[in-house]
Amino acid sequence: MILPIEFGREICGDPGEACSREWLETNGIGGFACSTIIGLNTRRYHSLLTAAVHPPAGRAVLLSKVEETLVLGDQRFELSANRYRDAIHPRGFEYLASFRLDPFPIFRYRCEDIEIEKTVFLVHGENTAVIQYELIGNPAGRACSLEVRPLVAFRDYHSTTHANEFIDRQVLSQQGTATICPYPGLPRLHFAHNAASPDSTGLDPSGFWFYNFEYDRERERGLDWLEDLFSPLMLRFELRHGSPATIIATTEHHRAGEAPQLRELEIQRRGRIARASPIEDPFAIVLTQAADQFIVARGDQKSVIAGYPWFADWGRDTMISLPGLTLVTGRYDDARSILRAYAGCIDEGMLPNRFLDSGELPEYNTVDATLWMFHAVHEYLRYTRDYDLVRDEIYHPLAGAIACHERGTRYGIHLDSDGLLHAGAAGVQLTWMDARVDGREVTPRWGKPVEIQALWYNALCVMAHLADAFGDPAASARYAELADRARQRFQQVFWNDAAGCLYDVLPDTGGPDASIRPNQIFAVSLPYPLLSGEQALQVVDVVEWELLTPYGLRTLSPRDPKYRGRYEGDPRSRDAAYHQGTVWPWLLGPFLTAYVKVHGGDPEREARRRADRFLDPLRAHLTEQGLGQISEVFDGDFPHRPGGCFAQAWSVAEVLRTYVEDVKAGQPEGSQPGSSD
Repeated sequence: MILPIEFGREICGDPGEACSREWLETNGIGGFACSTIIGLNTRRYHSLLTAAVHPPAGRAVLLSKVEETLVLGDQRFELSANRYRDAIHPRGFEYLASFRLDPFPIFRYRCEDIEIEKTVFLVHGENTAVIQYELIGNPAGRACSLEVRPLVAFRDYHSTTHANEFIDRQVLSQQGTATICPYPGLPRLHFAHNAASPDSTGLDPSGFWFYNFEYDRERERGLDWLEDLFSPLMLRFELRHGSPATIIATTEHHRAGEAPQLRELEIQRRGRIARASPIEDPFAIVLTQAADQFIVARGDQKSVIAGYPWFADWGRDTMISLPGLTLVTGRYDDARSILRAYAGCIDEGMLPNRFLDSGELPEYNTVDATLWMFHAVHEYLRYTRDYDLVRDEIYHPLAGAIACHERGTRYGIHLDSDGLLHAGAAGVQLTWMDARVDGREVTPRWGKPVEIQALWYNALCVMAHLADAFGDPAASARYAELADRARQRFQQVFWNDAAGCLYDVLPDTGGPDASIRPNQIFAVSLPYPLLSGEQALQVVDVVEWELLTPYGLRTLSPRDPKYRGRYEGDPRSRDAAYHQGTVWPWLLGPFLTAYVKVHGGDPEREARRRADRFLDPLRAHLTEQGLGQISEVFDGDFPHRPGGCFAQAWSVAEVLRTYVEDVKAGQPEGSQPGSSD
């Protein structure tokens, strides 16, 4: 893999190929920008500035895109591209010589003998997009100018907007800044620019609607795919060498002259991120940079955006992603902040499933998010040895969570008399396989799911270690007794001798669910495994044989009659396949951890080499969909097309973690807290 990520005319000149590749900019507070490498928006989420109005939530598409025209005498070259009915217009990709991510999106256009480079980046910590155009080639010294017309939406990022008479068309123009506020309740958007003064027609305040943009990806997903956008003004720049045309679209206050400083600060920040890569190779560096895009501020603490372009921060995703995003990359302060933030959100022993974009109270409807937090704390201690934080701020909330699980909390979550953890009731999905169709659960895993037992056992072992470390031997002995009871019962009832692996669920009624799913891998991969020896090896072998694909693990064996091999169509069709065969890259993390674990000993190096080869397709994927990112899901069937979010936190986190820890055998310095590894 080559750094930076770059494409020439072969890709840029082919709309089909170019539109399958999407770039992403983020600002660390939940805002983002993204589009295809030719600037043709194929999603309602594509924009040059989606602002986090109430960071990291309340996201609104402010600036959708810009229409650009290079003027050479009486010749006009339109550089943008849009999908309308049966046509792409304009066809600016015909002038796009190259696109590169270095470190942010850079587009190079060639119109006759004129070359222009366009750069787009977001400013970290605020809702600000910087767009610059630099004349880099003009051998004949021809006079040239650039006309840029912003197109705005001013809407919730899950919606679309349409022409209406309620929009406020007013443009407030001061020297170097034009301000608009199309609708009440959303922030003002300022366009700081270095166009010529209004007296020399540098700013044209006339506004009008552009109609019927078509978003192919939304049409494929069965969602709203038509939109109208409003253009409030046009800016005209005279292009000269060494004097970039600049637009800063911002909810803050900037001047165009600040662009070089903002750019340099962002280059330096991203350079520090890249240098923090735990391994000096391209794969680890790109994933380390990708990891940075998911870590966001929530108030005075940190959280994790689950995926771009449509997820907010989710408790389960955050806890699973924490080791890969923050510990492997050495971002211990961020890990500390995330743990603090979520410890303060525990309610009735449960971690929030997700925070809502609309700002209401978080949802508490998950059984595994809380249990994943125990694992995250274990890993935090393994890397930092920061027992002071855990003792002072984390231990008591965790102890309270265990107590709530023992006596029972929401949705039928309780410790059963046999020592295993029960979760779920009709109408509620509590595990990560949580899709619903027509109000019914696609994978109704009520009862005792296998990964919940593995996580419960690990949580008890973590608590036994912490209680001992904090001078409470009686509590430690009690947690250890609960853990031993859970382990013994698990080994008695979960082994499926006929299949040589584990049952997926022990339901409340009927016999065990023998579906071959990836959830059983956690009984081997977690620090305190429920299985060892031949049984652990058998589980890994079955998962590899039945579920492993080039991009991750299927969620159901293809031999199962319920298997769905394509993740496509409208929401109903996609949800029906979401956990019924669809491939999830994040599951490669626990799989490779388990794979290296069971193939340890003398041939361990060979096991690591084989594990490395399993990651080769994802190396290539970094330049095929979300550039420098890993998608949320892939089809279960060949050729395993990517789907869902084009940038998913736990996909990046778990691939980076397993690459560093399992493939490269990178481990934190010092002793490890209580793990059986």
